[in-house]
Amino acid sequence: MIYFDQAASSFPKPPEVGEAMVHAVNDIGANPGRGSHRLANKAADIVAETRETAARLFGINNPKKALFFSNATAALNQAIKGLSWSRNNHVIATNFEHNSIRRPLEYIKSQYGVNVTYLSWNNEAEDFIKQVEQSITDKTKLIAMTHASNVTGSVIPIKKIAAVAKRNNIPILIDASQTAGHLSIHMQEMNIDMLAFPGHKGLLGPQGTGMLLVNGNINLNPINHGGTGSFSEIPDQPSQWPERLEAGTLNTPGIAGLNAALRCYEERKNKNVPRETILCQRLAKGLKEIDGVNCYEIDEEKRHMPIVAFNVLNVPSQEIAMVLDSHYDIAVRAGLHCSPLTHEALNTADRGVVRASLGIYNTDEEVEQFLEAIQEITESYKLL
Repeated sequence: MIYFDQAASSFPKPPEVGEAMVHAVNDIGANPGRGSHRLANKAADIVAETRETAARLFGINNPKKALFFSNATAALNQAIKGLSWSRNNHVIATNFEHNSIRRPLEYIKSQYGVNVTYLSWNNEAEDFIKQVEQSITDKTKLIAMTHASNVTGSVIPIKKIAAVAKRNNIPILIDASQTAGHLSIHMQEMNIDMLAFPGHKGLLGPQGTGMLLVNGNINLNPINHGGTGSFSEIPDQPSQWPERLEAGTLNTPGIAGLNAALRCYEERKNKNVPRETILCQRLAKGLKEIDGVNCYEIDEEKRHMPIVAFNVLNVPSQEIAMVLDSHYDIAVRAGLHCSPLTHEALNTADRGVVRASLGIYNTDEEVEQFLEAIQEITESYKLL
């Protein structure tokens, strides 16, 4: 199979990831932080080492504020719902948000009377930054934004927006679901207060893993309560990090796999232009040359994730995806991609788009086969 669904979940993984997970299951197996015996200590060492690796890679100075969750969605929920909200507090986000940000924002909007402004991202950085500046009020308590669209791959100028947030003493939360593992992110240098990401996408780690990294003195209330393996004598959730925000048993095998993935990423980061970026540029160029194919938000002059969103004639996107799967053994993602506001902006809410997303293991040959398949499909539908 040609796997062009990397933005949903990366495949294949580096062999080190599976090996680390098998080792954690078969040779350790114990519960981290729930005992003083040798195996429990080994499990705890894996967890601590992964915190330190993530803190080093993404630029926070306190590894205890590198928190583990089951995915980026859970991390974003903790970041947003964990702040203390009051009526008429204000949040700034974008119309390209995944539901993992939008739905928690809509929750605090209905629950507490918070106002949310969704700014229109038009691929023009300076214009967008002005929108952010003009939207700030004395009630603005958070800026929460995706780093890159999961539909089009368009990258938002987070560093400049974070500078605006810092000047106005507003914390900023970044959803790096599409960029972690692709783009270099250093939270201290970029003035990012909170960063959420999954392990299983660009970082090439296992599913069921995600992290929330917190810089500075942001206070978050836990949205989950329960056992932490320590401070058991107190009735409330502990005040110490990370225990305060990590109730229950951690996914040690997943964290072991994530640690291996982070180390692999550390070895390859900052080494030339990622090959998947070059492949994606070839893919986008080839699709644009096919009469009847419409590509969205592709600008070769601007930074872009290895994602191409397109439609074929007036055919529903899900139908194109099914044809690619059943007749060509090609995996893509079609539909609304959990980002309905994006599709409203693209005028594709009625049929969605086909999304092809590439990773480091995809090849030139796969891109050529994909383009040939789309050419054939387009010509076939023209005859109907």
